[in-house]
Amino acid sequence: MLIGLGGCSQIGYYAQSIDGHFTVLHEARPVSDLLAQPTIAPRLRARLIEAEQIRSYAVSALDEPDNGSYRSYADLKRPFVVYNVFAAPSLSLKLRESCLLVVGCVEYRGYYSRESAEAYADELHRDGWETFVAGIPAYSTLGYFDDPLLNTFIYLPRAEVARMIFHELAHQILFVRGDTAFNESFAVTVETVGVQRWLSEHPDAAMEYERYDARRRQFRQLVDSYRKRLETLYGSAETDIQKRAGKDALFAGLRADYEAMKTSWGGYKGFDPWFATHLNNAKIGSFATYNQWVPAFMVLLAQSHDDLPTFYAAVKAMSKRPAKERNAELAALDSTPAAAVARTSLDTPIQAGR
Repeated sequence: MLIGLGGCSQIGYYAQSIDGHFTVLHEARPVSDLLAQPTIAPRLRARLIEAEQIRSYAVSALDEPDNGSYRSYADLKRPFVVYNVFAAPSLSLKLRESCLLVVGCVEYRGYYSRESAEAYADELHRDGWETFVAGIPAYSTLGYFDDPLLNTFIYLPRAEVARMIFHELAHQILFVRGDTAFNESFAVTVETVGVQRWLSEHPDAAMEYERYDARRRQFRQLVDSYRKRLETLYGSAETDIQKRAGKDALFAGLRADYEAMKTSWGGYKGFDPWFATHLNNAKIGSFATYNQWVPAFMVLLAQSHDDLPTFYAAVKAMSKRPAKERNAELAALDSTPAAAVARTSLDTPIQAGR
């Protein structure tokens, strides 16, 4: 298969992808086997039991796939499972696409080693692209393999573990080749609804999650507000010199506003690593990928009477239409008053019973 792909760089990329993924699978052990070991660390035991309960909830309450995914565990001895490379021009937030087997064209390229990701980012930077390397704690193989629980996310707050499992399983329900915004917005919709429902049955987990979730949402709102201002700047009639000056001013403003936000958090530094590296269009542009159509999908869910199987069927029907028709339908949903309400709700921290 690799011989037929052509190009040494492409062969090398697919080889590291295949080797990296099978290394992850090789490290995975069934959760049931691990729990049967008397020597397992108590903290890991507790987390695996909770993850098993969350996995069962995904099937019984969210109608997500009942298969071998997230029923095994692997300790990769590193903080992230993959590293995604995003790239954008110096005066645009339009992300560079990579067209790959199985998933089609996506707005990033993933690597299993940080060194390989940074080498590719350096290559793009030499060609004039602004780049951002993002560590990713979980990913989905779309049901082709049984994805394991990982040390990269198992110790996060319980509701955050639930969110990630619900999100990745949603990709197994539906995935459209080459439409990142559609796929990620659908998965974010499922994760959001799933966490709300899970918290309503696990109020003991709400307190630890509310602060975690509130800070993340405030951070996302801050970056999104600057993303919109950058889009306005880049689409204006200003000269390139004026645009570059305006861009520098906006990035300085973003840093200053973050410092003020951090003060309101009592000095919480959880997002400092994001600001520790150079701010650029690739970093800002990556934010739009996951949430573009979430309000529209929320409206569609409401039209489905909040019944997830009915909603899944409606989204699957939509996914079979040409991209132009699909996007037009989503844009129509997104322009409704109900979408505005959903957008406001998405900016409000999740709470038990909501």
